Formats: sequence, structure tokens, C-alpha cells
Amino acid sequence: MTTDPAELADRLGRWSSGRGPLYLLLAARLRRLVDDGELRPGAALPPDRVLASALAVGRGTVVAAYEQLRVEGRIVRRQGSGTRVAGPARPGPRETTGAPVFLHLLEQQADDVILLACAAPAEPPPVLLTAYERALSHLAEVTGDIGYHPSGHRQLRDVVADHYTRRGVPTGPEQVLVTNGGQQALSLLARAFVEPGGGVLVEAPTYPGALEAFGEQAASLRTLPPGLHGFEATTRPPSRRPELAYVVSTHHNPTGSVLPPLARRRLAAAAAADVPLVDDEVLAHLAFPGQETPPPLAAFGETVMTVGSLSKSVWGGLRVGWIRAAKPVIDRLARLRAVHDLGGNLPAQLAAAELLPRLETLCQGMAADRRTRHDHLRAQLARQLPQWQAPRVTGGQTLWVRLPHGDGDWAACTATAHSVCGEYGTTTRRWHGVSLSHTHRNRSDTALRTRSASYAEDMTSWWADRDGSPAPAPPRSASRPMVAASGRMWLAASPVRGLRSGGPGDEQPQGSRAAPAAASPQASAEWAGARRRPGRHPSLHRSAAGPRVGTAHGFSAR
Repeated sequence: MTTDPAELADRLGRWSSGRGPLYLLLAARLRRLVDDGELRPGAALPPDRVLASALAVGRGTVVAAYEQLRVEGRIVRRQGSGTRVAGPARPGPRETTGAPVFLHLLEQQADDVILLACAAPAEPPPVLLTAYERALSHLAEVTGDIGYHPSGHRQLRDVVADHYTRRGVPTGPEQVLVTNGGQQALSLLARAFVEPGGGVLVEAPTYPGALEAFGEQAASLRTLPPGLHGFEATTRPPSRRPELAYVVSTHHNPTGSVLPPLARRRLAAAAAADVPLVDDEVLAHLAFPGQETPPPLAAFGETVMTVGSLSKSVWGGLRVGWIRAAKPVIDRLARLRAVHDLGGNLPAQLAAAELLPRLETLCQGMAADRRTRHDHLRAQLARQLPQWQAPRVTGGQTLWVRLPHGDGDWAACTATAHSVCGEYGTTTRRWHGVSLSHTHRNRSDTALRTRSASYAEDMTSWWADRDGSPAPAPPRSASRPMVAASGRMWLAASPVRGLRSGGPGDEQPQGSRAAPAAASPQASAEWAGARRRPGRHPSLHRSAAGPRVGTAHGFSAR
């Protein structure tokens, strides 16, 4: 069976970001995949033209790379038989994730590449050091505690419970499970509620880490526009009722939208019938000055499960997250967690307990800077890329930008040639948009205006290059919307330099395709334009359950 070019593009990562001829860079990355066993002996590699299309390079680059590996004895090429990894075919270990959303964290970071795949604080705030100092003083007084707390340290669980109670959701510590970040929270929820082949309803586009967590359970992803509009009609037939639904209700990742109060009430009421609903609130406290943080969905429905984390609001290195849910759910999740992880880092949890009561004040203190970056990036884009549409948002760390033509897949590969580098992956249905993060600082810490101007100039450069190349296939018309079907594409970049991609999908684990969800006229206008193409290139995310959808925004490793 031939290796899927989309999956291979994911595995290749940032292969073109080094120095030297492209064919040598490609050969080097393929060599590593072969030597590491990622490409198994006997595995059939994609044909020259197909892989070249997936990587957005000329066929000659792939031919030369293959020839280099053939001379080294790592692959075998025979006319009529294709290209295969040298050696007899044999079963290998279980495949690991190929999603760039995670693989980029494992890449060696080159000095001349600034990664902007994560829209998150670029450095820990000074208040975190103070919190750790207080936490360590408390730790010195601990006696009679072996340190294993699968449900989380009681002090932090009390603080999280108080946090939700202040926001209008009465909560006790028995309703809180502390996790090692929001990503572990999503993984636990997926293991608890999703059976192989079971349906999971997600937004399109959405946070790719959630798609990977559901994909690990071999979920069948079904999609709706942001806010899960159409939820009631989609879940009404018992045969269509999903096992789980996932929504980012506040400062949606990637579009930045905020679900209105009435829509929150309706969604919570509809989900209460029989569909467990997860409300991802990791971005909830990133409102700009003058904007109110809305109540969580749990304020409108007791059955809603809420995921929180400090990775976006404080720092990604503070691996503390949590799940707020009914006590029976928390007890079940704690038993699942105990098998894989006997408990989190206690000093970090104690530091989080110091920070959480002051979280709103901390976020408000950084809100003006986030809005300044947001406004300046929009101004630079309007001046240098007036064809791009970048609607204003009310919070978060990114912009959602609509491209006038083409798609983010193509743009990502072209941008890479201009050192606007990001994550790699593939997609079968692309969205005509990119997501730009405005959170990262230049390594030399130059002025924000200089960083944003430099970034916009790079974007202008590769966009001009794109316009001088053959135009991509025309998008689907709005009359045939593919609302978040199964693309894996997205792009995220920052005012400095960087690009990434990903998105959600609805393909079956075995590769069969489910029909795309129906779209409202408004959703059609906003989300239409996805299209299929067998060859895709290296800038996008991939779900373990199948390709993903839509362009995404500054992803966060949670």
C-alpha cells in the first residue's frame, strides 16, 4: 500500500527550512524517517508527481531526492513497481501521531526560524515567579503527604471551585479534576466518553489538539459551524446522536468569535437532553479592555463539562489545567487518570492556586498590549495586503483572515520559501483563510511596529510570488458549501515571521467519508470554499481519525 502523501507531508515537518538545495533537504528528512523506522521496510512511497504536488515543489526536487536515497541503498526504484523503502516488508509498532500540532514541539528549533505555531505568551510573567516563591514556602511546611493526588491537590481544587462560583456556577472541590494542562483534560474526556467509531460533534474549524485527542479514540468526527449552530437539528434523530460534543464558546479558536448569551442558553439546553457537551474555556479570559468575559456554558446547564487551563492566560510552561463537571463524571475521570498518571506537579499546582484568584487582574493587565498588537497587525495588513479581509475581534491572540483567492495550503508552502515558516500537514478540503497570531516577540525584542511591518512585508513578498504563479483551482461556490468537512488545513502566523496550519475533520477512522454537515445561508457565505484535491502540501494538520477541517489560528499546546 502506498504511503499517503498527506501523511508523509506531515511526517516531513519543516524539511525545507534549512540551508542548501531543496532536494538535499528533502532527502535528509526522508533519510531520517527511514533510519528511525517511521517509513518501514517495504513501504511504498508516493509517486514523484504526487509527492511534489503535496509538497508544493517541482517534480525534479522529488526525483533528485529519491535518486539520492536510491544511491545510498535506502530506497528501491523500479519502473512499473514504483518507489519503496529498501528491505522486506514487515509489521511495525503502532503508529504515533503525525500531527504538526505536536510534532513541531519535537523539532530542533533552528536559529533562523521563528516558530509561531502556538499563539501563547512568549515568556512567563514576573507574577509567576512570585507565585512559585509562595508555593515553595508552603511546600516546606508539608508533612504526612506522599504527593500522589490523581484528582489534584485539594488546595487548588478549592481555588478552582471558588473561581467558578464567583462566575455564577456554584461548584464544590469534588466537581474539579486537576490535569497537566488542557490537552490532558481533553484526552481524558475522549477516553471516558468516546468509543471507537463513535460520533463526536465539533466546530469547523476548531482547535486541532482536540481533534487529535478524539482521533486517538478512533472517533468519527461530525462538524458544524463555530458555535455548533444547527446542534438541535443535527442531534435530534437518535441514530445521529453523537457520544460527545466539543465547543470553544469564548474567543473561539481560530475565528475569535464569542457565543452570545442566548445561544449559550440554547446550546446548553439542547445538549442536556443526551449529548455530553465540553466547553473549552482556555481562551475565556483573553478579552480586550472594555470587554466582559461571558459566563461559562455550565451556568446554563448542569451537565456541561468545562475545560480550563493557564497555558494561554499565564504561560504554556505552567502545566496546570482542570475539568469542572458533575461529581460522578469527575470520579470516573480520576480513575482513568490514575492508571496513566498518579498526579500532577505539586509545586506547579500550589503556584496555580496562588495565581488563579488574581487571574482576571493579571489578564486585564496584559489586555491593552494584546489589543495594541491586534490593531497594529490589522493596520499593517490593510496597508500592505488590502485584498485580505481581517475582521476585528474582541479578544484572544490571533486574527482570522480571509484570502481573496487560493487557499491556506498553497499559501503556507509559498510562504515557507520566504522564511515565513510554520507547521506541516495536509488537507483534502481547504479553507480560503489564514490565522495570524499577534502574541510573539522577536528574539531581538525589537519594537512592535518594526516586527509587524517586517512580517507584513514578508507576507506581501510571498503573496506577490503566489500571484505570479499558476492560479489554484477555483473554490466551490457558496451554493455547495462544505462546512468543515474533513480538511486538515490551517495557517497561523505572527507579526514577526511564522506560519502554521491545521483544522478539524469528519472522515471515518478507516478512511471512509461521511457526508458534510448542512450549512445555514450565513454559514455558507462564511465557510464555503473548501475543496478536495488528492495532492496536498506540507503546511497543515492531520487528525488521527482522518483529515481535518478549516484554517486554524494560533494553536496552543495546552
